[in-house]
Formats: sequence, structure tokens, C-alpha cells
Amino acid sequence: MTHAAIQIILKEHAALSAVLRSLLMLLAQGPGDAPERFFDVMRAMLFYIDEFPERRHHPKESDLLFPKLLRYRPDLLTVVCRLENEHLAGEGRVRALQHLLLAWELLGEARRAAFASAAAEYVAFYRDHMRTEESQLLPAAEAALSAQDWRELDAAFAADPDPLAAGAPDSCYERLFARIVLNAPAPIGVGPAFA
Repeated sequence: MTHAAIQIILKEHAALSAVLRSLLMLLAQGPGDAPERFFDVMRAMLFYIDEFPERRHHPKESDLLFPKLLRYRPDLLTVVCRLENEHLAGEGRVRALQHLLLAWELLGEARRAAFASAAAEYVAFYRDHMRTEESQLLPAAEAALSAQDWRELDAAFAADPDPLAAGAPDSCYERLFARIVLNAPAPIGVGPAFA
């Protein structure tokens, strides 16, 4: 049986993957005739990544899951150190992406390629990061951690879920999610096409 913490991690990874996929889809469509709406949706997506995965999801993995796992599986130190370094760099990476998006919005088309390249690199990096956690760390944790470890992890992850992943909206973030869904065109949201 998969523990609640693992289910939450997987749901949060799925929510982030959907946002990353949507970001690339919007980028491929471009702003068309609705640049204000396009950049607004892109900013909202990057804000979500900064707000949830970077500030709420990663700290639980770094502060709770990784140390518990290393007590039982010190052989995973190299993998955990790599993932931890990626967590530490994550906030800076998303902020750099936000800056590149703003440069494209304010300075024009000449800045589009830099954002597009950085966005593609960022999405590939993040997908690899999540794949490593899911294929190497979560199965090892499932096999190695004690019942008490799981009670602590389950409680910690359940106490502060990502509302996009949990399906239980947090009223504080309703505007953020509504902005993305109502303004992004299908298949991402329900808004009209940008072109």
C-alpha cells in the first residue's frame, strides 16, 4: 500500500507537470492578438511554480523525507545531494524565468528566444528532477522507512497540500487558478484563443 505522503507527492508532481506542459503549449501558441492576456497567464503559471513547488513542496522533501531516507539508505547520498542542490537552485531558476518573461513582454520580440530557450531547459530540468524522485527515492522510501516515519510524513504532507493537486481549493489562491483557467485557451483553460 502506498502511503499518503507518497500519494500527495505524486499528485503534486502531476499538477506541476500539467502546469509545465501548459506553459510550453502557450509558448508555442504565442501571444497572438492578445499579448496582455498571454503574458498575464504566463506570469500566473510561473508564480504558481514559485509559490507551491518551490516554497511548500520542496521544503517538505528536503527537511523531512530526505533525512529520514538517508538514515536507512546512506547509499542514496549522491542522489539526495543532487536533488537537494536542485531544490536550493529552484527558486533562483524560476525567478530568472520570470525576469526573462518580463523582458520579452516589456522589450519585445527580440527577447522571445531567450525566454523560450530558458523555459524549455527549465521544463526538461524539472521533469528529470521529478522522474529521479519518483523512480529512485520514493520506491526506496516505501521499502525502508518505518511505520512511525510514515505517520510523521503522512501528517506533514497532508497538513499543507498544493490546492491544485489536492482538488480542495484554498480560497487564498482562487484568483490565481481562476486567472489561469479562465484566460488560457483550450486545452489548458476555457479562454478564447490568443491568435
